[in-house]
Parts: sequence; structure tokens; C-alpha cells
Amino acid sequence: METIKTDVLVVGAGPAGSVTARYAASKGVRVTMIERRPEIGMPVRCGEFMPSYEEIKGMFPNAEMNDLFDIPENLRQRDINAIRLVDPKMKAADIPFTGYTTDRDRFDKYLASLAEEAGAEIIRGCAFSRIANGIAKTSAGDIEYKVIVGADGPGSRVSRSLGLPRPEQPYPAVTAQARGDFDPVVVMFFGGIAPGAYSWIIPKRGQANIGVGFSPKFASGTLTEYFDKFVKKHNFDVMSRTEGKYVPSQGPVRRTFTDNGMTVGDAAGHVISVNGGGIPLAMIAGSICGSVAADRVLNGRSLEDYQNEWHRAMLRPLRIAARGKKMADVFAFGSDLRTGICMKVLGKRRMGKLIRCKRIFP
Repeated sequence: METIKTDVLVVGAGPAGSVTARYAASKGVRVTMIERRPEIGMPVRCGEFMPSYEEIKGMFPNAEMNDLFDIPENLRQRDINAIRLVDPKMKAADIPFTGYTTDRDRFDKYLASLAEEAGAEIIRGCAFSRIANGIAKTSAGDIEYKVIVGADGPGSRVSRSLGLPRPEQPYPAVTAQARGDFDPVVVMFFGGIAPGAYSWIIPKRGQANIGVGFSPKFASGTLTEYFDKFVKKHNFDVMSRTEGKYVPSQGPVRRTFTDNGMTVGDAAGHVISVNGGGIPLAMIAGSICGSVAADRVLNGRSLEDYQNEWHRAMLRPLRIAARGKKMADVFAFGSDLRTGICMKVLGKRRMGKLIRCKRIFP
């Protein structure tokens, strides 16, 4: 196979990769994005919830967003007006919170199309293997690059090849679609299935995204067992196969750049530890990553600027969320009794702060 030559190689065509590719290509450099799956966005392995612009800006006030979250109306499945937190005894507390649900397959394809419109080339069904002598080894052949970006998830092969840290102790989670009419609220259940387990109902039109995740430290069963228990408990009419993934839960990794490489999105731990939300963070970090990657090619800009900029935009809220998650590990998980007591002590106001990456105590 003939060696492909490019300026910026982006590995992974999820939101982080597509936004990175779009912002790099918009500056006029040659961008190649590879995706190991033959179809972008498939299979769907997330909850498919997007906070509103106002909620995102409230959580990350230092982030520059511009038109980043101007998403077409046809990608908004269902408007959401609250997050309902349910304790092990099924006592619920509604936290006002705005956003919408989407179809992640169509959402991801849309972001990839923006990257293509900006000039990026996308190679589907192309798996990254490793870096050897500055060359990316892939199933489509060798790719020579000036900057490489790992947007390939928490088990990132790019991170490993670059010698960068990967997220520690990611949580396993599984999701599926269920038929039915559901309230316009995201429902999060804590406990009730197993210690350290959480589950969700995220409503769409005529169906919902349902799923379960858990901390292996506290729960000893399997995801399949917990998911089946969740389905039986709520009598869901499951209409799709289950899909699994790992969710970073400990906050961002310590270092996200080398001399000619960066990591972004799940690969960098850009996930809100207390709720597993990662799409907005992936897009914010991707816009920074793409701009810095292009500037590196055009004028030798240091890739350290990428880490400095996403730190300014997101690090403090993410650290607050990670501390909240660690407190939950210590005080709330381990038994349904402890989970219920902690949720009662926190109350709606503090749980609302926790969801929004705010300090819950002075």
C-alpha cells in the first residue's frame, strides 16, 4: 500500500475527533481522520443527552463556544426540563436542568460532515494499530503525519503509543433502547440494583435510552445481570441489542500532549465524573485541539498550548466533579443504606450543584 501523507491525523470520528478535524481543516492544513468502524456513530454506546447551551456555559464559563453548539433542530429528539435523582427506596428529587436528547448516530454523522465540509478526509473502516518511527500503522496502510490526535476512547491506542496516560478505573456501562412514552426528564437511579451501581432513563420520541453502569470496586456482579434486573424492575420493552462501553470516572488525565501528539475526549478523561457526561467537553476540547494542531503545522506552535487552553476552559469544574465522585466512593457507595442517607443529607440544592460541577460545601 502507498503511504498516505497528511498534516494532522485524527484517530477516532466521535464528537472529539470530528470537531478536532473540522477546526484543524478550517485553517487550511491537510487533515485525515480515520474511524475503525465502517459507519460513523454506530453502534450507539451512550445516553444521548445534550445539556442546553445555557447549562454548558454555566458549568464551563471560561470556555469559548462560538457556534460550536448550534445543532440543527432535526437532531433534537426531545426537550428535557429536569434531571430526576432517585434513591434506593425510589424517593425522587427533580433538579431543574435543560437540554435535549438526540440520536447519537445521526449526531456523530453530522459533526463528521462538518469536518468534511471544512476539507478533512475521512477514512472509514480503518483501524489504528501503533506508531513506528513516526509513522502511524493502520489497517489501511502507513500514514505519515506531522501531528497525531488520539480521539479513540478511554483505552486509547494512540495514548499508549505516545506514552501518555490513559484514564484510570473507567466504569463499565451498557445501554439499549426501550419502547414507550416517558416523562421529559432524565431519570438517574442510584443503588437499588447493586451497591455502586447506577442506571438511567433518557427519554426520546416514543422510546428511551436506558442503561446501567457500575463501579467494580463496590459491585461484584456482571453488567448483564444488573441490566436484566433493571429491565425487569421497570418492565421495559427493550427494542434493541445492548451495547457496552467504558466511561472515565476519575477526572482528566495528567498530561494530554507530546511534541507531536495530543489526546482529546474520552482518551483524555474529558468526562464529568459525577454523571458520565462527555459530549460537550469533547467538543470544547476538540475545538481547541484542532486549532492548536493546525497552528503547530503552520507556525510551529507548541502543543503544550492545547493543554493550557483546555485547562483554562474546563479543568477546575472537572476537578470539582472528580472530588465529588471520590466523596461518593467513600461515603455513599458500598450499600443502599449509605447511598440513601447521603442523598438525603445532600438534598436537592447540593445535588443540583454536584450535577453542575459546583462545590457542594463552602
